[in-house]
Amino acid sequence: MVLSFGMQDNLTEEIVRTNTDIDFAKEVLFLESEAIKNLINRLDHAFQRAVDLIFYCKGRVVVTGIGKAGIVGQKISATLASTGTPSYWIHSSEARHGDLGRIVADDIVLALSNSGETEVVALLPWVKQIGAKVIAMTGNNRSSLALHSDIVLDIGKIEEPCPLGLAPSASSTAMLALGDALALTIFKKRNLGKEDYAFYHPGGELGRKLLTVEMVMRKNKENPVADEDMPLLDVLAIMTETAGKPGAVSVIDKQKKLVGFFTDGDLRRHLKNGISFLHCSVKEVMTRSPKVIHAHCLVAEAYKILKDHKIDQIPVVDDSNTPVGIIDVQDLLEVGF
Repeated sequence: MVLSFGMQDNLTEEIVRTNTDIDFAKEVLFLESEAIKNLINRLDHAFQRAVDLIFYCKGRVVVTGIGKAGIVGQKISATLASTGTPSYWIHSSEARHGDLGRIVADDIVLALSNSGETEVVALLPWVKQIGAKVIAMTGNNRSSLALHSDIVLDIGKIEEPCPLGLAPSASSTAMLALGDALALTIFKKRNLGKEDYAFYHPGGELGRKLLTVEMVMRKNKENPVADEDMPLLDVLAIMTETAGKPGAVSVIDKQKKLVGFFTDGDLRRHLKNGISFLHCSVKEVMTRSPKVIHAHCLVAEAYKILKDHKIDQIPVVDDSNTPVGIIDVQDLLEVGF
């Protein structure tokens, strides 16, 4: 295909413009990454004081801000809450119209403002009067916000990639990263486990992966247990009368240890050979040494056992092999497996 001179000129302009756009985008990413990188050497005793203050806080961390800083504040608050630090976000302007009533003396206010001279500053006299501590996250450690806060997390003067140097971008990215560092450092300091994390994330794929058996198993009145010497007819009555009707019963010995499992499926299989077995004790027809799962295991592990062995229920035991619950395939369906 032969291009006319006009078409060639247009193509050249398009290539030049595209390269210029890409180069500018790369510069934006470079400046934003530099803003985060520069925070590393800014972490000092003030950051440690902020970590300790929040860690020992008896109230909640109230995050506030205006504009892009406010949006970043919402994310920081969400990260704090999801990692074990009670937190909520309030709008700096709305706070002066009634939302200040949400703040109490035991709270900590984390106020975000790059300039340190936004509407956030107007809240400080009222927050001080309430008695809550204030942590400022700002790019100006001589600002009104910084001067009237208990702790200042200074992100420093940051060059915005915006062609006009005005739109918050690198500064808001730095705030977001510093907020993550703060929240995750406190999370690590709390020494929480997967079970604790799962508690705050019960929904979605993340929650399903971290749910433990203990969280979803049938227990107490929904967990039928029978002595191994009990007549089978009595055991069937227990299975029928148990709340939720799990269709299975855990069988124990005199030491209360699990020795067997009897299910609706076992009943149907034995019925093929007549009904005389109904007058036996449950230990004569139960499944001995059944597949089990521990209460502290992940639900995903229970799902794999049920799937691999094509069974509908599995007894749940504690570390001493005492049955503490039952997992039914329907229970897993209810939590999204």
